Amino acid sequence: MEAQELQRRVAELGEEISRDYADRELFMMGVLKGAVFFVADLMRHIEVACELDFMAVSSYGSLTDSSGVVRILKDLDSSIEGRDVLIVEDIVDSGLTLNYLLRNLRARAPRSLEVCALLVKPARRKIDLPIRYVGFEIPNRFVVGYGLDLDQRYRNLPHVAALEPESAARRDALHAVAGAVPGDSGRNAA
Repeated sequence: MEAQELQRRVAELGEEISRDYADRELFMMGVLKGAVFFVADLMRHIEVACELDFMAVSSYGSLTDSSGVVRILKDLDSSIEGRDVLIVEDIVDSGLTLNYLLRNLRARAPRSLEVCALLVKPARRKIDLPIRYVGFEIPNRFVVGYGLDLDQRYRNLPHVAALEPESAARRDALHAVAGAVPGDSGRNAA
């Protein structure tokens, strides 16, 4: 996905969100680390008052599969009670991590709670989730760039690129040997 295509779609999402939240204040919650680029660009295209906060979560399992067991590494700094909340994710894969976030945030009594995901992988979905705003549906391939990483690398690419299967397999083998645990959610295993 080229940078221009990403930026065009991000602008369209910003316009749609602005229409849907007209005359309301929006609380945007980015999921660290992967969503940083997306949420920053998206905010520039939203024309309603909005506040931004972040959560960081870790999902245990293999690097390509989320177990759904989630640990909050950084929680929100502000209360969302009675507020219109939009979760901004870089990628939704299995949906297990996002399902945990939705349950956790609903318990905090927001006025509304919606999801905006830049990328979704329908073929990997284990849980049917309400994702109101979708940038792109992509096939089941490991992708990097525009915030998405491989071992904390390649986030800075201005485009999204799929890794060759042997690259992903080599990465999994290295992590299995090292006993590594995946980092942030939202990357290709959310």
